Amino acid sequence: QVQLVESGGGLVQAGGSLRLSCAASGRTFSVYAMGWFRQAPGKEREFVAGINYNGASTDYADSVKGRFTISRDNAKNTVYLQMNSLKPEDTAVYYCAMGQRYGSIRSERLSQSDYWGQGTQVTVSS
Repeated sequence: QVQLVESGGGLVQAGGSLRLSCAASGRTFSVYAMGWFRQAPGKEREFVAGINYNGASTDYADSVKGRFTISRDNAKNTVYLQMNSLKPEDTAVYYCAMGQRYGSIRSERLSQSDYWGQGTQVTVSS
């Protein structure tokens, strides 16, 4: 079965950086769209970034554009989220999701993913 395992979260000061990783298994990773979402306490889960199957196309939430970068290494079955210039409002549990085979990276499609990781906590102190 599909497994998605996130890592790389932690506590960082405002202005700092973190890189999240999501290792996938159970499917041919290289043909699936992937996405990152986050959920802060008391808030709904929200789209952060998406990447298509070969990494040629990406999309970002307005709140993270210019600060976050999504990438993937299909040889390692891993998708990454490089987060720079972190702000306290970025504090959340971050989840990766596996989209559809050669699928859309639009937030509304990725949010319908059947497969999600367990999440990794990111805390940004002011």
